[in-house]
Amino acid sequence: MKITRAEVEHVARLARLELSEPELDTFTAQMDSILSYVEKLNALNTDGITPTSHAVPMENAFRPDRLAPVLGLDGALANAPRHAESFFVVPKVIE
Repeated sequence: MKITRAEVEHVARLARLELSEPELDTFTAQMDSILSYVEKLNALNTDGITPTSHAVPMENAFRPDRLAPVLGLDGALANAPRHAESFFVVPKVIE
């Protein structure tokens, strides 16, 4: 086994998870299976393989920066339901 039941209990405690006995058994087996698979992946020879972040090549999808007129204070407050001076008035959320 790559991971022990005690380690799973420790991780659950750190995550503030309360696991039942059957859940501990299930998660121990599942995590052991995951770690075994990762060990197989680590054994692969990846020399000469370029790391990628996407399966297909991607280009920058952002629009180019360009100057535009500034909205201004009056424009920003024009559609506000309520405003006072140069501020938006919003309902109080903390009592």
